[in-house]
Amino acid sequence: MDLGYVSIQLFNGLVNGAFYALLSLGLAIIFGVLRVVNFAHGAVYMLGAFAAYLLLQQFDIGFWPALVLAPIGVALLGVVVERLLLRRLYGLDPLYNFLLTFALFLQDAMRLRFGIQGQPYPTPDELSASVSLGPVSYPVYRLFVIAFSLLICVATWYLIERTRLGMVVRAATERAELTRALGIDVDRWVTAVFAIGIGLAALAGVLAAPMRNVAPLMGSELIILTFAVVVIGGLGSIVGAVTAGFLIGVLASLGAVFNPAFENVIVFALMAVVLLVRPAGLFGSREAA
Repeated sequence: MDLGYVSIQLFNGLVNGAFYALLSLGLAIIFGVLRVVNFAHGAVYMLGAFAAYLLLQQFDIGFWPALVLAPIGVALLGVVVERLLLRRLYGLDPLYNFLLTFALFLQDAMRLRFGIQGQPYPTPDELSASVSLGPVSYPVYRLFVIAFSLLICVATWYLIERTRLGMVVRAATERAELTRALGIDVDRWVTAVFAIGIGLAALAGVLAAPMRNVAPLMGSELIILTFAVVVIGGLGSIVGAVTAGFLIGVLASLGAVFNPAFENVIVFALMAVVLLVRPAGLFGSREAA
C-alpha cells in the first residue's frame, strides 16, 4: 500500500472532519439549548458559501472580510426565522420543529435564482501555496481550514461551558421560569444561541467555497452525514460533535483507501453500533437521548 496515498487520504479526512465538526457543532448547540432539530442546516451551509460568493461578485469584498460578514448576515436571517416561525413551536414535540425546518425552501429558492451549476470561488492569495511534508505536498489553504475549524470549536466550547454568558444561556433553557424571575430576558438569549448555531454552519460554507463549487445543492450532500455525526457524538454534546466530526472524517477517508463504497458505509455502520451500545451517543446524556 502506498503510504503517500494513505497520508493524503488521512489529510483529506481531517479536512472533511473540520467541516463535519463545524456543522455538527452548530446542530448540537441548537438542539442542546433549544431542543430544535434543524434540518435546514445544510441549506444554511450553502447560504454561507453563496454569501461569500455574492460579496465578491457584487461588492468586490474578498475572502477575509467575507469570513466575518457572511456568517453574521446568515445568522441575522436565522434570527428572523427563529422570531417569526420557530418560536411558535417551542414546548411542542421536537418533531414539529424538524418538519418546519424541513419545509423551508431556501435551497429551492437559490436553485431558481442561480440554477444548479456551481460557481467557482478563488482561494485567497495568501493561502494558495502548498507545503511539502515528506513525500507529499499539502495545500496551505486546507491546513488553514483544519486549524481554523479547531480554533472556532474550542472557542465555542469555552463560550458555552466556561463563561458567565454560557451559564446564563444554559440556565435560561433548563429553568426558564426561574431565570426570568432573576430578571434575565430568556427570549433574547434563546435567539442569540440559535444565531450562533446558524452562524457556525454559514462559516463552514465560507470555508468550503474556495474548495468546492458554490452551488444550491452543496449542502444536501452533507446534511445526512452531519446528522449521523451528531447522533454518534451525542445529541446536544459540544465535545461529542467536534470529536465525532473529525473521527468520521478520518475513518471515511481511510475507508475509501480500500474501497470508495466504504466511505459512507463506515459512517452509518458506526452510527448503528453506537446506537445499539450507547443510545445517547459517545458523549451524550440520557436526557438528550
